[in-house]
Amino acid sequence: MAESISSFWGPVTSTKECCEINYAYSSYIAEFYNTVSNIPTVLLALIGLINALRQRFEKRFSVLHVSNMTLAIGSMLYHASLQRVQQQSDETPMVWEVLLYMYILYSPDWHYRSTMPIFLFVYGALFAIAHSVLHFGIGFKVHYIILILLCIPRMYKYYIYTQDASAKRLAKLFVATFLFGSLFGFCDRVFCKEISSWPINPQGHALWHVFMGFNSYFANTFLMFCRAQQRGWSPKVRHLMGVLPYVKIEKPKSQ
Repeated sequence: MAESISSFWGPVTSTKECCEINYAYSSYIAEFYNTVSNIPTVLLALIGLINALRQRFEKRFSVLHVSNMTLAIGSMLYHASLQRVQQQSDETPMVWEVLLYMYILYSPDWHYRSTMPIFLFVYGALFAIAHSVLHFGIGFKVHYIILILLCIPRMYKYYIYTQDASAKRLAKLFVATFLFGSLFGFCDRVFCKEISSWPINPQGHALWHVFMGFNSYFANTFLMFCRAQQRGWSPKVRHLMGVLPYVKIEKPKSQ
């Protein structure tokens, strides 16, 4: 079926492809499942954004949720087209998002308040320019992993200093979704040849997208709880329709 459909986007120019038949369902979408699997991330980020705006959380969290949506939309464009330019619309926001997480994690104890956001903004802008010119390959992956590793100690510190059981559960869900998502993504990349011979492709990279969408949401919600606790806003973890956790705060009247 894929061979009978012409490509709207032209020949593939991206440097990587996932274990999914290209243009199997539409001439406009190269990797169908890897494209639509980003929709949960957009919806979860939208829910988080509405909660942050409604309760007047600090703007950093609104920007964080918008960053999640931007990354998901960039990923949709990339997997739909498999073009080099769109690949950068997926990869560059990944770095920007981690830089934003670094700001949220480290800024409460940063003595020079204006220097950190300026440095991270300049760093993100310079990376975007360099990546668009040099087209990092393995260097991008190594750079991204290093940024993630820089976030882990601070995230763990927040976890051990948080006494609320519901908030700790958010952190555990964050870790669990990351591990499951990574497992599916790893199998999709490493065992593609074997998976391609199966009657049904489990679409490991698409499952990675879904799990990482929840992973980002749980991370954001946990950080919102921790920040609200720092500000003395009496945070509580509540559940939307009894399922999806979110943070409910009570600001002092003086604020």
